[in-house]
Amino acid sequence: MIDVTRVLGSAQETLTPEAVDTFVRAALDADDYTAKRVCVLVPDATRSCPLPPLLDSVHAALHGRVAELTFMVALGTHPAMTERQLAALFGYPPGHSEQRYPGVTIRNHEWWRPEALVSVGTIPGAELAELSGGRLRDPVEVRLNRAVADSDVTLVVGPVFPHEVVGFSGGNKYLFPGVAGQEVIDVSHWLGALITSAEIIGTRGITPVRELINRAAARVPSELRCFSLVVESGTTDLHALTYGGTQDAWAAAADITAQVDVRYLDAPVRRVLSLVSDRYDELWTAAKGMYKVEPVVADGGQVVLYAPQLTEVSLTHGTAIAEVGYHCRDYFVKQWDRFRHHPWGVLAHSTHLRGGGTYDESAGEQCRIEVTLATGIDPETTRALGLSYLDPRSIDIAAWERDPQTLVARNAGEILYKLRP
Repeated sequence: MIDVTRVLGSAQETLTPEAVDTFVRAALDADDYTAKRVCVLVPDATRSCPLPPLLDSVHAALHGRVAELTFMVALGTHPAMTERQLAALFGYPPGHSEQRYPGVTIRNHEWWRPEALVSVGTIPGAELAELSGGRLRDPVEVRLNRAVADSDVTLVVGPVFPHEVVGFSGGNKYLFPGVAGQEVIDVSHWLGALITSAEIIGTRGITPVRELINRAAARVPSELRCFSLVVESGTTDLHALTYGGTQDAWAAAADITAQVDVRYLDAPVRRVLSLVSDRYDELWTAAKGMYKVEPVVADGGQVVLYAPQLTEVSLTHGTAIAEVGYHCRDYFVKQWDRFRHHPWGVLAHSTHLRGGGTYDESAGEQCRIEVTLATGIDPETTRALGLSYLDPRSIDIAAWERDPQTLVARNAGEILYKLRP
C-alpha cells in the first residue's frame, strides 16, 4: 500500500526518458501488484501526453506479475476511438497491440452501453447539498465502468492541466467523468457551470466539483493509484511525474502545473485569437480555446476560435447542443423549467463556451464578451447556435499579432491565461 507520494522533477526541469522509466518501474516495483487484476486508465488524444513510453514502463513493471492487465481510454462521453486511432494513441501497428503490449487488453470506456456500467452507490441529496453550497440537492447515482469496479487496482496514468469544470484536471477525474455513467458526469459538470468556468478554472486545492468527484471515487471498490504528469503543453516533454494515491499524487502534480501551464497578463485585452490545437476535432473539445483565455478578455471584448479544420460541433452531443444553443449560465438558471430536462452536461458546455453574462425577461440575454467561430462550421450553423462567424480565410495571424490589444494564443486549449493578481 502507498504511504508516501513520490515526486520526480519540478517546474524548472525537463525529465529525460531514462529518468522517467526508472521512476515508473521503481514506483511499481515497490508497491503491491502481484497476482492482482489491474486496470490502467489513460487519456484520449485530446491531451498532450507521452503515453506510449510511459505505458512501456508500466507494462515492463507489471506484465507477468499481475493476474490481468487492461489499458482503458477514459473517454468520458467523447466518441469511441477506432482501432486505427487506438493504435496511434498507444503506438502499435493497427490490429497488433500484442506486438508492443503482450498480455494487455486495450479498451474504450464504453459509456454508451448500459451493460458496461455498474452502480457502486449513491451520493445522498443532503451530502450533495452540503458539498455544493446548496446549489444542488438531489441524490446522484454513482455508476462507472464494470471493468474498473471489478479490478483489484485502478492505476491512473495521465496529465494535469488547468480545467474549466474542476479547477485542475487529473487524478480522480479519470474516474469521474473518465469512466463514469451519465449521472455523475451531468451533475459534476453542471455544478461547475453554476460556479462558472471563469471562477473555477485554475483554482488550486479541493474545489466543490473536485470534492464531488472525490466522494464518488471513495465508493469505487478497487484500490486507487496514480501517476500524475506535468507536461509541456503541445509536446511530449515532462516537467514532473508523481506517484501515489489518486488524491495525493494529483495534488502534488497540480501544484507544479500551476507554475508551468498558467500565463499571467498585467491588463485585460480587447481581443483573443485562439489558434486551436489540432488535437481537437470537435467544438465540444475545441471550446477549451475559449475557456482558457476568458479570464483575460475585457468586458465587451471578443474571443475568436480559429480552427479551419474543425467541421463538427459534436458527434456525440451535436443534436442536443443544436436544441439549446450557446448561452450564459443565467439564461438557463432563470428559465430552469424550460431547460432542466436537457442533458446537464450539454448545458454546462454551452455556458462554458458562451462565458459570463446575465439574463432577465425584459432585457433578455446580455453576454460579457463576443464569441466568434472561425472554423469549418458554416456561417448559418454557427449563428443558429448563438455565436458569431468569421471566415477563417480572412484572418491574417501576423496582423493580429501586431495589434497591442490582441492576444494570439497559439496551440490553444491547455495553457490558462489569467490576470496578474
